[in-house]
Amino acid sequence: MATLVSDNLDAHILCMLVKFAEVERSISDTAPCHYILKIQSFSLLSKNGIEKYESGEFQAGGYKWKLVLYPNGNRSRNVKEHLSLYLVFVDVSSLFRHGLEVHADFRFFLLDQSKDNYLVVHDAKEKSRRFHRLKHQWGFDQLIPIRSFNDISNGYLLDDTCVFGAEVFITKETSSGRAECLSVMKDGISCKHVWKIENFSKLESEYLESQAFFSGDQNWKIQLYPKGRRHGSGTHISLYLALEDPVTLTAGSKMFVEFTLRVLDQMQSRHIAGKVSHWFSESSPESGWAKFVSLPYFHHTGAGCLVKDICMVEAEVIVHAVASIL
Repeated sequence: MATLVSDNLDAHILCMLVKFAEVERSISDTAPCHYILKIQSFSLLSKNGIEKYESGEFQAGGYKWKLVLYPNGNRSRNVKEHLSLYLVFVDVSSLFRHGLEVHADFRFFLLDQSKDNYLVVHDAKEKSRRFHRLKHQWGFDQLIPIRSFNDISNGYLLDDTCVFGAEVFITKETSSGRAECLSVMKDGISCKHVWKIENFSKLESEYLESQAFFSGDQNWKIQLYPKGRRHGSGTHISLYLALEDPVTLTAGSKMFVEFTLRVLDQMQSRHIAGKVSHWFSESSPESGWAKFVSLPYFHHTGAGCLVKDICMVEAEVIVHAVASIL
């Protein structure tokens, strides 16, 4: 047991050494040229429950950036006893829109107010970091130990005031190819909608549309052709599920939907139903059946499809997945 504990401890120490080896610290008399963040009453951040502070935006290399500081460490990354500081690419939409990749060298600064110089923290290998649509934040989980930061002799925190800074230099810009994100839902988003059509025998329109109903961040509608459509024309009722406004889908995105359409039997509940799955998109906004139910059966008095000249149609829609362009 003792050996196991020792091995675990050695592994932990090795891991910490690797992390510190990736970070280089140096001293500079020159102030950061791109941004300075001065924080007064620093201790009140924690006392007031401010676990994260995002700075204002600043320009560097033709892009907008901001700093994100965790005064007690980034808990989401299990950081303890250290300040965490990150550089964030602000205009994320441009990364998505143009497939842009920005490579940048950056350095963080911490003012020693006693000696009037700066502790500079940067990547030990001076490696450029790639900011892109899937990764638009880089930085250091362990910028500096909180104990060292609070130590008055180091001059970083005097009169409860500290000064951070940043420099960002662009080394390369590229545009990547298309990318896609598929989100599959553990429990599909389900919705039911019942459509009551009155005075059915007096309908003169080629087709009818239900009121829109909402499911999976989209509005849907039922389409019914009383005298049929396509290869069901003149012989069948045609029935479809359709996106109300396909252009609301972002370009290149699509939704995998399982749906059931029913013409309700209002007498004996022997409903006529069709069930299918379909990828809905701007180019494929509808799915259904040209031959849903034959006209003779639909109009038969014993079928229950048409009672007192009223037809009842039900749609059950379950959205299982969404694919979108990044």
